[in-house]
Amino acid sequence: MKTYAPKLSFEFFPTRTPEGRAKQVVTRKQLSQFRPDFFSCTSGAGGSTREGTLQTVQDILNEGTPAAPHLPCIGMDAGEIKELLQQYKQMGVRHLVALRGDIPSGIGSGMGGLRYANELVELVKNEFGNDFHIEVAAYPEYHPQSRSAEDDINHFVRKVKAGADSAITQYFYNADAYFRFVDDVQGRGVDIPIVPGIMPVASFSKLARFSDACGAEIPRWLRLKLQSYADDTAAIKALALDVVTEMCARLLREGAPGLHFYTLNQAGLSSTICQRLGY
Repeated sequence: MKTYAPKLSFEFFPTRTPEGRAKQVVTRKQLSQFRPDFFSCTSGAGGSTREGTLQTVQDILNEGTPAAPHLPCIGMDAGEIKELLQQYKQMGVRHLVALRGDIPSGIGSGMGGLRYANELVELVKNEFGNDFHIEVAAYPEYHPQSRSAEDDINHFVRKVKAGADSAITQYFYNADAYFRFVDDVQGRGVDIPIVPGIMPVASFSKLARFSDACGAEIPRWLRLKLQSYADDTAAIKALALDVVTEMCARLLREGAPGLHFYTLNQAGLSSTICQRLGY
């Protein structure tokens, strides 16, 4: 596995209220002490949260940290995407997370515009060259809508060959799944950095809902252990912090190029893990 200087990044989602925006400013200030390479911000498919994403990205840039907006292509045609990319470029954005995005309920697969992330990567590269560093998504435990593991790996390779510069994975709690995935795609000629996505655990019930929806596996022993604590939030957080920190340490020790934290707009757990890791 290639080695890279460890990267660090944190993900946010746009908020709808002034209070939420103010809270995000405080959260990012706490996480800025770790000198992240960028803060990313999610965006709903079809531009459903576009204004909130633009505002959050502008806030991040104003605070002096590079911003990486998510760019889902579902629900937008090529002209709309190019217009948005031009706006991001003028704002000073140099980093993107290029995604297919979730298909809105009731729309189906016949909607117009781009359909796959590799098409989006090609569009960005063709229209803007190297103006943007392009991240794409990776699924060590395979995308829940993939027809097979082989099909999922082939799709990832297509995104890389289209021009992706690096990748961020879906979160996981099994480091072996990550290393197996990296070995598999490197065997297909992929040599870009693949950064593990990390989800700290604050609530088992929320984690279970997220994981069931996105296909991320909670190892049986961990699921049963967390379930056994019932409503003991302190015990859940303590165990999960130990498990996630140990996994992060192993990932970095064995060659992962960095860590990307899914913060859920909270600083506490991500900060504790980074402190324990020596960031």
